[in-house]
Amino acid sequence: MPIAVFDSGVGGISVLKNLVEVMPHEDFIYYGDSANAPYGTKTLEQVRALTLEHARQLLEEQHAKGLVVACNTATSAAVRILREKYPDIPIVGIEPAVKPAMLFMKNPTVLVMATPMTIREEKLKKLMDRYKSLGKIIPLPCPGLMNFVERGDLYGDDVRQYLEELLYSYSHDEIDAVVLGCTHYPFVRRMIQDVLGDKVRVFDGGNGTAREMKRRLKEKNLLTESMEAGTVDFQNSLTGEQHEAKIQLCKQLFNKEI
Repeated sequence: MPIAVFDSGVGGISVLKNLVEVMPHEDFIYYGDSANAPYGTKTLEQVRALTLEHARQLLEEQHAKGLVVACNTATSAAVRILREKYPDIPIVGIEPAVKPAMLFMKNPTVLVMATPMTIREEKLKKLMDRYKSLGKIIPLPCPGLMNFVERGDLYGDDVRQYLEELLYSYSHDEIDAVVLGCTHYPFVRRMIQDVLGDKVRVFDGGNGTAREMKRRLKEKNLLTESMEAGTVDFQNSLTGEQHEAKIQLCKQLFNKEI
């Protein structure tokens, strides 16, 4: 049985790469709901309904043995309900890597980059409140950054210009670390590092999410015993030529170093 990874678009592939690294013998389904993206502009009820329906398809129709909700908005909207609905299935959501960023040195100044919707959400506010006594946390909304990744535009001058303008006031400050609070952002990690300089540590939650899913599967005795390399099945809610183009982009991103 495969492990399902769900996202509103292609960003969750950054998490998928970590999952495959941590569990190379497992089979995966990656489902992107690009037809309804972005989730960040929808109401809580809309995001919840979409997430529950796609989870139902993956768990009940495609018989996935575990589910990773690789989208901050969908995690906030629905992961608690999903766990109540499927108590015997390991379900893991996404949490920005605020904790490791705040603990890697004494009294750090940490920039948390996320979508405007995630910055507004109570979940991130509570997470930042939990660690704010350890240093300085600066939330930074990044409207439109994920759209570059959705188009496969990772290295263009337009992305660099966007990041230079967004990060200009921080590139001269004493920023110690950056948290990539959206699963799309690791794909422009190198450019973010470039703009802020080598001294700034960059954190994302992908590896922690992958290790948590492995732990939960092991707990329920659901890890595969196969020693062969696993497979990845890319699926998307778009249709026709758009579907084919998005699947191609998924495969390209999956094979990129980040």
